[in-house]
Amino acid sequence: MQKIRIGTRESRLAVIQAQYLAEYIRCSCQELEPELVTMKTTGDRILDRTLDKIGGKGLFVKELDRALREQRSDVSVHSLKDVPMETPNDLPLLGFSRREDARDVLVLPKGVKELNLHLPLGCSSARRKIQLQRLFPEMEIKSIRGNVLTRLQKLDQGRYSGLVLAAAGLKRLGLTERINKFFSVEEILPAAGQGILAVQGRQGEDYQYLQGFFDRDSTWCALAERSFVRALEGGCSSPIAAYAVTEPGEWLRLTGLYAQEGSSEYQIDTITGEKENAEALGRELAEKIK
Repeated sequence: MQKIRIGTRESRLAVIQAQYLAEYIRCSCQELEPELVTMKTTGDRILDRTLDKIGGKGLFVKELDRALREQRSDVSVHSLKDVPMETPNDLPLLGFSRREDARDVLVLPKGVKELNLHLPLGCSSARRKIQLQRLFPEMEIKSIRGNVLTRLQKLDQGRYSGLVLAAAGLKRLGLTERINKFFSVEEILPAAGQGILAVQGRQGEDYQYLQGFFDRDSTWCALAERSFVRALEGGCSSPIAAYAVTEPGEWLRLTGLYAQEGSSEYQIDTITGEKENAEALGRELAEKIK
């Protein structure tokens, strides 16, 4: 039986996400045997600085890319929002999973019912920070790093009044009961790709066996959102958000948020067009918002 080695970060959430692909292969490809190859990335090791100070989101994929190139793994599974907008030609994104809940959520310390305005509200991105400053102008918004479980531990130790996290991660970890409030996408626009898993492989290899894992609507949304961010030259430190939904027929609606670096003011706009023009819609909205 041929082994398919799936590269993943070693955090509990990343492993759970990689197991979704492993389970698909196990059920759909009887002649293949999936095996997880876990590794700690640079982004997982350096936790005392914000991502923009240490090189951006590429630090979560660099080691996984190396494993693919050195043939220590056959595919990698990523949270799409952690994948840089430009990917290497020799390591293409093969496809995108069905989307989990894309919203951001508020989590409070165990046993607490409301925010303590005297403690900071923790989040991990400039995108969240500028939107939270508008929702909670009286609160300090403070950066927090680490995987989801590490952040929850810091919260429960009393260092933060609350955390803003992705609903998708908490749901996949089986921690839905920790969610105090779901923010609507009108309150906090999600990161491009939030809730979607990306599968990456090597150029020129046959990955037909994975096609059933990929989702058509998620693909259109991912292409539109990433095109928008790419057109704005958005890196990790730029406050940029993008969220697309498919509509009846062949339509797609894309909403984007953009703030110049260092500014707390931001603009939001929306565009609707045909799904097949997803990437062009992203570029068009970026030009409109600029």
